[in-house]
Amino acid sequence: MRYLFKNALVWKNGAFVREDASVELSVTREKPDDREFVFAKGEYLVLPGFCDVHVHLREPGFSYKETIASGTAAAARGGYTDVCTMPNLDPVPDTAGHLNVQLDIAEKSAAVGLHPYGAVTVGEQGLMLSDMEDMAPMVCGFTDDGRGVQNEELMRSAMKKAAALGKVIAAHCEDARYSGGVIAEGEYARAHGYRGIPAACEWKMVERDLRLAKETGCRYHVCHVSAKESVELIRRAKAEGVDVTAETCPHYLTLNDSMLREHGRFKMNPPIRSEEDRLALLQAVNDGTIDMIVTDHAPHSAKEKHGGLARSLMGVTGLETAFSILYTKLVRTGALPAEKLPALLTDNPRRRFGIPARSGDVCVWEVGREYTVDPETFLSQGKSTPFDGERVFGKCILTVYDGRAVWRVPEEEA
Repeated sequence: MRYLFKNALVWKNGAFVREDASVELSVTREKPDDREFVFAKGEYLVLPGFCDVHVHLREPGFSYKETIASGTAAAARGGYTDVCTMPNLDPVPDTAGHLNVQLDIAEKSAAVGLHPYGAVTVGEQGLMLSDMEDMAPMVCGFTDDGRGVQNEELMRSAMKKAAALGKVIAAHCEDARYSGGVIAEGEYARAHGYRGIPAACEWKMVERDLRLAKETGCRYHVCHVSAKESVELIRRAKAEGVDVTAETCPHYLTLNDSMLREHGRFKMNPPIRSEEDRLALLQAVNDGTIDMIVTDHAPHSAKEKHGGLARSLMGVTGLETAFSILYTKLVRTGALPAEKLPALLTDNPRRRFGIPARSGDVCVWEVGREYTVDPETFLSQGKSTPFDGERVFGKCILTVYDGRAVWRVPEEEA
């Protein structure tokens, strides 16, 4: 089977070139499939398959929120051919045996490449180190995402162990002394009587961890950066030679707390912050202080997300909207050059976490097509997104993983 996209913009050798893009699929049946589908009317963008190093697929343990099958199907629809899965599961992957529970499910049901993290501490409880050495050959890195490692000496030990194993520590930076709020500390929180989450909740932990990373030589990665103070700390640490990378998410780059509404789809951790924070993040993405954009895809059930800002669980979905939001709100407005997208969405995350790119893995976008974000059409079981109802450009036409079309737009939409 062959797809031909006429006069497309193709990312090749570090630049966009305009040419006819031919995408060949592997033939797995005895009789060759020599059909050809020609796409000639739209404005197509052909990119290498994306890599998201921060997703929550909820299985094993919480399959009522998401399964590996549904989560990786959503990833494929969003142009992702590799995802790295967070360890807040049941069982927590804190031993090789627990990790294999997840890997066995993935082998049977994952639509794209799945690369698990191992937990830093047993049960993500922050009391003692997990079995990092036994898990190291099987994981992309170590994290206790969902909660910060509060004990400094324990984090120092984890970094020393990770450095010896050649693995990344990816840190959820949340200082428990400042946590417990509902949304970001600021005008909206004050006006609506909510307990705010100060920026110090994030940057105090970033500051501590950067000091430990410099001391131990650990390969350190800061998860879901949301605060301008964190950006400045990371920028300074990079200048000092600390081995640090950082990520942020589409919602932090395109929303500020003046846009919040009284609905759980605007509640995540860390929270959406001020316009000043958003602009600092955008500058950091443009100047390389922040190395990659992830989704922090964190699905919950409808019941868990319909308690308003006060009572909903934290977390939103993102795999199926990330590219369209970035393209519409940042690239089309001139805030982010299109040429930066391949590095932010695939090259840098793959390089940092050792996830190889397959030469045939691509995603194809009809970027001139506008559509409305409708969570009811999501392949993910999680339907909660702050972008519900937004008009955006960029529909994924095709995603190819390992020679197979893991997503193709339905014929009625083609």
